[in-house]
Amino acid sequence: MEQFLERGIKSIIDQFPAVGDLLSEYDIGCVPCEVGTCLLKDIVEIHDLSPDDEYDLMVRMAKIVLPGREVIIARRQRERPDTESGPKYSPPLKQLVYEHRWIQRFLALAPRIVADLDLDDERVRKRIADSLHFIRVYADAFHHAKEEEILFARFDGKLEILQVMLADHDRARAHVKAVDEAVQQRDGGGVRENLEAYRTLLADHITREDDILYPWMDRNLSDNQVGVLYREFAAVDSRFAKETKECEAFILALENELT
Repeated sequence: MEQFLERGIKSIIDQFPAVGDLLSEYDIGCVPCEVGTCLLKDIVEIHDLSPDDEYDLMVRMAKIVLPGREVIIARRQRERPDTESGPKYSPPLKQLVYEHRWIQRFLALAPRIVADLDLDDERVRKRIADSLHFIRVYADAFHHAKEEEILFARFDGKLEILQVMLADHDRARAHVKAVDEAVQQRDGGGVRENLEAYRTLLADHITREDDILYPWMDRNLSDNQVGVLYREFAAVDSRFAKETKECEAFILALENELT
């Protein structure tokens, strides 16, 4: 199986489609992924399956890619953190998860923002403009910049999971731009379509970061790197202190208004 561990997962799935079905059973979404450059060994590592699940997966995969051959799969021994109450994050990544909660609170309000949408009403246009300001300042310039410019830079940029996350950021920015343009054109359908697409995209994106990407990164960061990240994140927090306070106040006011 060693030669397959060093192969790109898309080429394996193309040759053995049943591998894609098998990975899906373990909630590893390689089949719909648009990038597909990850090596099989990276997928196993990043998704951090339990030792038993990892062993079962590799045994079943061996039967698919090497049918009729007896393949000995070593059961990998490794310590795993206690995850019964959810992932345990280092302080800098815990801060990113905290920021996700504010973004998720906005996403929960998005359907109400576009309900009974009247773009001829100046108050409605202002609410959308303020919402786009929150996305551009808090979610993008503040939060996504921390990821792209600081955290992701600590890892190999060729990793598929990072490329997928960055592609999500770009798609999110495109939806925000489309919402803005639709407002200018008084196109209510365009506003609804793109804000809903943004909501769906970011909801899934945050789940993958919280449950898969951040825990994997934490396992691969040294104590020194965690300390450096903490200091660099703190510098960004200080630089955006006024803006983040205003953005969080906006969410609180929007919740009071719409719920």
